[in-house]
Amino acid sequence: MKRLAVFVSGSGSNLQALIDACGAGVLAAKVVLVVSNRKAAYGLERARLASIPALYFPLKPYSDAGRSRAEYEADLLDAITPHSPDLLVLAGWMHIFGASFLGQFPRRVINLHPALPGVLAGKDSLRETYEAARRGEPVATGCMVHYVVPEVDAGEVIATERVPVAPGEALDEFAARMHAAEHRLIVRAVGQWLAGR
Repeated sequence: MKRLAVFVSGSGSNLQALIDACGAGVLAAKVVLVVSNRKAAYGLERARLASIPALYFPLKPYSDAGRSRAEYEADLLDAITPHSPDLLVLAGWMHIFGASFLGQFPRRVINLHPALPGVLAGKDSLRETYEAARRGEPVATGCMVHYVVPEVDAGEVIATERVPVAPGEALDEFAARMHAAEHRLIVRAVGQWLAGR
């Protein structure tokens, strides 16, 4: 059974989708570690409720002390290594990993992103694609899971799901449908990754 480390920065609803899929036998895997760079992330509570080891590991103390992102990532690597993860799943994780960190996990770090390939990269893509679609611009909306590379949201795509903006739909309604699609997609993408092992 493969071992998953899931990285979150917010509510952890995608983490929950993975926990549930593993528990139901949908995925031949187990979430063995949850990592967050935000103390208030509810994903840490989800880990506690599921009796999964959790790690709060923020970048800010490093930057405040004049230490580099490379030092942060080296220490993070040391912290997660004892858990022997087979796959790192970035599910709402708001930190870009460098080449040195990623090199320790070749084709073993995947990211969920609320936009389709080549549309919009970065953290505000859900709102930006929604607003572009509402302006009538020819933009496809949806989500993807891709392999992580040092460039933002530029790695090889594993799976996608289209989520069109409905006429007259409010942003929060669109976001809710997008999140539901993300929950399906992250489970499907991890399943595809597992099948390729």
